Amino acid sequence: MEKESNKDIYEPAFVENLFDNMSNSYERINVLFSFGFTHFWRRKMIKKTAILETKKVKIIDLMSGMGETWDAIKKRYPNSELTALDISEGMLKRARKKNSKTYQGKVKILNENILKSSLESESYDIVYSAFGLKTFSKEQIKKLAIEVNRILKPGGAFAFVEISEPKHPLLHLFYYLYVGKITPKITKLLLGDPIEYKMLWEYTQRYKDSKWVAEIFQEVGLDTNYDQYFFGCGSGIHGKKIK
Repeated sequence: MEKESNKDIYEPAFVENLFDNMSNSYERINVLFSFGFTHFWRRKMIKKTAILETKKVKIIDLMSGMGETWDAIKKRYPNSELTALDISEGMLKRARKKNSKTYQGKVKILNENILKSSLESESYDIVYSAFGLKTFSKEQIKKLAIEVNRILKPGGAFAFVEISEPKHPLLHLFYYLYVGKITPKITKLLLGDPIEYKMLWEYTQRYKDSKWVAEIFQEVGLDTNYDQYFFGCGSGIHGKKIK
């Protein structure tokens, strides 16, 4: 762990390699890290966007991973044109299988870094992202906010969700014991002792919650609200691009 802490854990190549190595088991372990609430929080996140469900909208799922959010997106926006973007080819390899099996290959998948992407300006009605914010530094979050502002159409909406550190003393103690102690032991039993899942704990500890992210998104001109899930164990932001 000390060895990894000396590295720039927010450097894109580091993050890419991290998730490539986790791609075979990430979905199961992320459920453990989020107390089993990942699917519920994704659905709650998607409900934060007030775009007419019957409208044919263009949606992009950033830091899409294996496409875990697609089902919830398509359930609410069945007529949407969906694009998924992720830096990890290992994660997208599984996303492509899901795309072929469940979505007839209709999801457009991009293996790119969102901070240096080929996405066209003002091309999306909605931007979503689940559990990817913690892997960005403060400076990178500023760049991310600028990119979200750039790719959204005027009046477009966005919503993000992330695992967070609760403030309530009892919940914080549970959080520390569960995420910091119990989950790594379960992970070790299931997978050996992979450094990658220790890094998820490191990212989450540094991230704290999404309040500071909301402030940055607001600073770049996006109308932004802070969201809290399950007493602060999850948090996020949602808002829109002002016309």
